[in-house]
Amino acid sequence: MRSNPVLGSIIAILTFPGIIVHELAHKLLCGLTHVTVHKVCYFRLGNPSGYVIHEQPGSYGKALLIDTAPFLINTIIAIILYSIAVTIPQSSLTYILYWLGISIAMHSFPSSGDADILWNQSKSSWRKNPLALLGFPIVGLIKLAALLSRVWFDLLYAIALLVLVAFLLRGELPFHL
Repeated sequence: MRSNPVLGSIIAILTFPGIIVHELAHKLLCGLTHVTVHKVCYFRLGNPSGYVIHEQPGSYGKALLIDTAPFLINTIIAIILYSIAVTIPQSSLTYILYWLGISIAMHSFPSSGDADILWNQSKSSWRKNPLALLGFPIVGLIKLAALLSRVWFDLLYAIALLVLVAFLLRGELPFHL
């Protein structure tokens, strides 16, 4: 179980690139959707490990994009890093790329705070915007991923993504059993 704050701090330190990319994804989508950002913390020890405080998005679509941006952006960056790592000759760079990919992929899932914001946006918008109906199952998936992170689901996701990339590019595992 990962409810121990000391263990949480150790994981945050080991996977800090993923936290930074997660927050950058939120900030990037705020910029692309013209939502004003008031404060950004890319990494800190504590809960949360990072955050982006921004104005209320003017539409449900903007809120959905901002809240779910880390899943798409972190996953894409991890896939790129894994793709490089599994295709270059094995060296210390390979292991650095694996570490970066794993740390970034582990922080792909939006936080419970992101889910709460999306839930409130979905509740207030679904009558005016049918797209908001998508928010309810997305919130459920985010909450489930947060619950499962207590049993290392985020790490399993990162490793599964690495194995998938290695299989697609090389037809074999990225490591030997």
